Amino acid sequence: MINMWKSMYRLRLHCRNSSLAYSKVFSAAQSTSTQQQQPAEKAGVSKESIVIPTRIERGPTDILMALSATVGFDPTAPHYKYHDDPYLIPTSNANKKTFALAQEAGRKAAHWIRQENAKLFQHQEADPPVQAFVPTMVYTEESQVETTDLQKLIDSVEVKDAILVYNLLKKNGIEVGDELKQQLLELLCFYNHEDTLPEQFIEERWFRQGTVGRERQRKTWKDFELAEELFHGLETKRSEHYCAIIRGMARFFQVEKAWALYQETVEKRIEIDTNTFNSLLYIASFLKESYDKRWDLVCEVLTAMKQQGLRPNLGTLNGILQTITTIGGYNHPRTYALKTLAEFKQLGIEPSLASWYYMLVIFCRERGPVSHVLHDIMNEIEGKEFTIQDPKDTFFFVTAMDVCRNHLHDKELAKRLNQLLHHAENYNLIGDSYKESIYYRHYFALLATTEPLETFLETYHLLVPNVYIPEPLVMEDILRSVEMNTAIEHVPLLWSHMVQFDHTGRENLVNLLLHIMVSNQPTADNPQHAGLVQRFADIAWDLWNRLEERASAPRATVTGIPGPLLGDVLLLCARAGDYEKASGVFTKLSKDQNSIVGDPRVDGLREFVNLCIANRTPSVAIQCLQYCSENGYPESAELGRHIFTSFALDQNQVAKIRNLVGAEAVKPVSSKPTDATTGSE
Repeated sequence: MINMWKSMYRLRLHCRNSSLAYSKVFSAAQSTSTQQQQPAEKAGVSKESIVIPTRIERGPTDILMALSATVGFDPTAPHYKYHDDPYLIPTSNANKKTFALAQEAGRKAAHWIRQENAKLFQHQEADPPVQAFVPTMVYTEESQVETTDLQKLIDSVEVKDAILVYNLLKKNGIEVGDELKQQLLELLCFYNHEDTLPEQFIEERWFRQGTVGRERQRKTWKDFELAEELFHGLETKRSEHYCAIIRGMARFFQVEKAWALYQETVEKRIEIDTNTFNSLLYIASFLKESYDKRWDLVCEVLTAMKQQGLRPNLGTLNGILQTITTIGGYNHPRTYALKTLAEFKQLGIEPSLASWYYMLVIFCRERGPVSHVLHDIMNEIEGKEFTIQDPKDTFFFVTAMDVCRNHLHDKELAKRLNQLLHHAENYNLIGDSYKESIYYRHYFALLATTEPLETFLETYHLLVPNVYIPEPLVMEDILRSVEMNTAIEHVPLLWSHMVQFDHTGRENLVNLLLHIMVSNQPTADNPQHAGLVQRFADIAWDLWNRLEERASAPRATVTGIPGPLLGDVLLLCARAGDYEKASGVFTKLSKDQNSIVGDPRVDGLREFVNLCIANRTPSVAIQCLQYCSENGYPESAELGRHIFTSFALDQNQVAKIRNLVGAEAVKPVSSKPTDATTGSE
């Protein structure tokens, strides 16, 4: 203990002496620097100034994003929204959706409980308080409200409550200012009098499967509601009022009223802004039926913009291209599109991904000539980082991959496109789960049919199942590639994935998998085929059990088990020498013939007879012969002869064979089988 204290004292003394020495050196250096500065100042040399950089605003998640950038994207890891536990990670598209939406339903339930029991949540979660943690105000017909309440509701985008509060203000005779009315009008026009889904419920947005875009291709504008009441109640209608109502009606496809209001602005010489003109361009195809009149309408709108001295923007470009996509034929749409792009390039307006999406729709039509415009687009945008500027930006990647697969059949271009998608933050523009699934469906189907199998499987193992789960059509392409390359060593892995992805109920996939296993018998001299015979039998037996469970379920939809499928299962079990399992399958065939659809192939029955010979069970072999005879197999006589020559049969067994297939099958031969092949049961 004394030695320890002495050591600590010496260390302290050493540190003290070091600090004194450092201070002396620093003082000497400082004095020398001062002495050197004096002559320099006398010589007229200016002092070096310190420039403090401008403060950079940081978001609340910037540090997390910087840390994430150091790690990079790991496709082999499950998404962070799923539990990092192999027993809890969903492995099918249906389970992924159910898991994510179930979590979000729990958050919704928590919001509902907090809202319904607001009096129990008076404590502060944070200081300063976080508005999202505070229960929202509940308004009723008896609520005492002021204009400040309406302003708060507009700022927080609570549409239904804003309508209620405005009606209460009007009922109580409280005057609402013109500016506040304009804000309310813009809110109602943008959301069409409906509350939007809160931003925190991202999973519901992700799994909507793009249905919103399809729903809005028809008129959904609510006629004669508060928005129109506000607009028509204005004594003096200014430009911003017309802009709000026209853009709202165009957004929800009330095209006739929107165009009538635009004509009213022309008559009254009221100028409208660029975005309002853009909304008219988007609905040009609904206003005019013939293709030439649509283009004339586009030119009319652009001329009106020029007369008002308005400069087009990206929305103008995309509005024109969207209308061009509705013009039929091949030459006119392409000519219009190229001229439009050239003019906007002269104006210095860069196309967004939505612009390129429209170009693909125009040039790469299903029944049109092959166009290589996607190569030119990729040369223009490759290596760039994009942010969303138009709602249709999220349509580019999925459409471009569709073009790579179905229009050009170009795997190299598809790889370039996939590399662009994963560049920087471009993956944010993949859209929703539906678009992501279609994108990878096209990508996998293209690679499975054009790439060498081993090269394709590298991509497969990288992305499956955490990033993408193949649909049945893609899995069928993969199995056909395995069949074409005779790569049967991959069959067990693909079967395990089919089980995980809930594909075992797909009859076409199951039949194809069985066909591959039956048609490609493993060879003993191939080291990759070691143990495959038994593994194929295990797969066949697992499949048969699943069919049995599905058929015996209370609400079974299976009308009958296919006979050819059972024959393949019988063949694979017999090849593996598993007499017990093969006998179970044959018993099913012989006893439940009324519930079996179709007849099994004779190869499985022949293999089962050979297994019976190996296990010295002549009575079971004769039962198999009886089944073949009763179902009219032409090979019955051959099987009967084979059974007769392979066993030492008694008179009853010989007579039964004679009755089943005729006397030719039981004629004596010169040599009889040895005792090793005979059997007594």
